[in-house]
Amino acid sequence: MRNSFFHGVGGVLSADIAVPDHERELGFYTKVLTTGQAPLWRDDLTNNQGTPVIGLGARSPEYEALPLQWMPHFQVTDVAASAARTVELGGQELMHGKGGDGQSQWAVLIDPAGAAFGVIPVVVDESQGASQLDRTGCISWLSLAVSDVASICEFYEQVVGWSAAPTGIEGEREMRRPDGVAAAEICPLSDNNEGIPSVWILHLPVDDFAESLRKVREGGGEVVWEATGARHAVIRDPVGVYVALRLTSAARRPHMQ
Repeated sequence: MRNSFFHGVGGVLSADIAVPDHERELGFYTKVLTTGQAPLWRDDLTNNQGTPVIGLGARSPEYEALPLQWMPHFQVTDVAASAARTVELGGQELMHGKGGDGQSQWAVLIDPAGAAFGVIPVVVDESQGASQLDRTGCISWLSLAVSDVASICEFYEQVVGWSAAPTGIEGEREMRRPDGVAAAEICPLSDNNEGIPSVWILHLPVDDFAESLRKVREGGGEVVWEATGARHAVIRDPVGVYVALRLTSAARRPHMQ
């Protein structure tokens, strides 16, 4: 089973980015993600149930130190411990938010391969039993291509609490939550993902895949990689940020290796 969207250790509920030319970027993502007769996202880029999932902010001086890439937010048991372990393992801490009592509330970190991510405390599930797998307009998957899969897997095992498991494809690993469900994949750099940097690629579902790709090109973006069968693609937005789109009804995700 695979499901990135989850309340609990290792789960991913949201992601954000601070971009230059904010109005253009907002218009781009609004058009690309809200295609089809039953759009999965609203024009404020929350999901169709109104829950904030992806945040697109302006690149103000406060955020100049942040890399220009989508940053998923991983839930961890101890934000301060995860931040400290990141630095010990060769990563970086860019920002660290604390409450008035000095307790860590969130942190923005970079792994040794250069991929940025956030860590937050475990979020309580207030869905009253609604199935997480049935939620639409959510981050459906995460992928990361790196030169040294083994060391990056070990990094996330220690920082996030994931465990690595082989997928059956040479060199690729699924990163699984403590409950055994896969939340992401880490794969080696190859000819298939050539040109895609070592950043976390968000996979976002859309209702009309062909129309979304048309909107990408029309809006000044680029389709970098497209899977056979036209159900999944990696795109680069107008300011050079990478993200993946997938048809929401696609039963399986293709591998980017």
